[in-house]
Amino acid sequence: MTLDQLAECLGATVHGDGSRAVSSCASIEEAGSDDITFLANKRYARYLKSTSAAAVLISLDEPCPEHLTRLVCDDPYFAFRNAMIELHGFRTHPEPLGANPDHVSAQAAVHPEAVIGEETRVHPLATVERGVCIGARSHIYPGVVLCENVTVGDDCILYPNVTVYEGCTLGNRVTIHGNSVIGQDGFGYATHAGAHHKIPQAGNVVIEDDVEIGGACAIERATMGTTRIGKGTKLADLISIGHGTTLGEHCLLVSLVGIAGSVHVGNYVVFGGQTGVSGHITIGDGVQALAQSGIAGDIDAGTTVGGAPAIDADTARRNMLASTQLHALFKRVKKLERQAKPDDSSN
Repeated sequence: MTLDQLAECLGATVHGDGSRAVSSCASIEEAGSDDITFLANKRYARYLKSTSAAAVLISLDEPCPEHLTRLVCDDPYFAFRNAMIELHGFRTHPEPLGANPDHVSAQAAVHPEAVIGEETRVHPLATVERGVCIGARSHIYPGVVLCENVTVGDDCILYPNVTVYEGCTLGNRVTIHGNSVIGQDGFGYATHAGAHHKIPQAGNVVIEDDVEIGGACAIERATMGTTRIGKGTKLADLISIGHGTTLGEHCLLVSLVGIAGSVHVGNYVVFGGQTGVSGHITIGDGVQALAQSGIAGDIDAGTTVGGAPAIDADTARRNMLASTQLHALFKRVKKLERQAKPDDSSN
């Protein structure tokens, strides 16, 4: 489409040649003459002079070379997201191989007492057990296992080899990427007489609407009650959520986060990569944790923390910078100790 057409879709204003056509989105370093790019992080501003992009999505107050056509908008990153939808669209889902008129593959194992909604696709080698209820327009990819009495809402996507254990519930528009496991037993043992004795895990997992879970994540069922993932929350890959934990609404968890059991996490919380959270604590709304934070105690709402153990982020940053000079500091201290030591030869 032309830049004028794209700008109208995005609610942006064209500064330059709006008749120029674009066909795709690209990064500011790699964009070609048919691409539109964006500037949302000032560290990439230096590429504005050299980019070959047809145009850039940019905020009004950001300086830009005159030769480069601009699509001025309030939020360039969100505008880029919408441009991706206009020019590339979301992934399309194929019809299952060997599907019957109800879009269920003949090679899928579907219990006769399972309920599958209209226009839901069930692919080969998926297993749908007794008592499962799947809503409308969902996609169940090959290798997915839905154990007994699982509920899946409308417009859900379960990618290959996802497993949902018995009694768990997924809301509407939930996406779970390949090899993730929902509702496996929590890590619950009673140690007695030198042995670890398994505690039955009688709870379940509830995943609310509009949650997306990355690949190879593991969300444990509660020992009693529910492990809950609040609506709109997004998990990256390789994340572990312990039994009985509650994640609030619209949280963001970057890869390799690990949260122990019985943790209460508020709304709009952000955990950087490799953050670890110990059990039985409360983390307030709006908390942000820097990458590799180790959270061992309650965190007040609105706090930004870092380090291990996690402390105020500004102090954590200063500590991390100081730690890069530890060897030099050690040598200075040893030198001062030698200078301060009395000279035994004078006695």
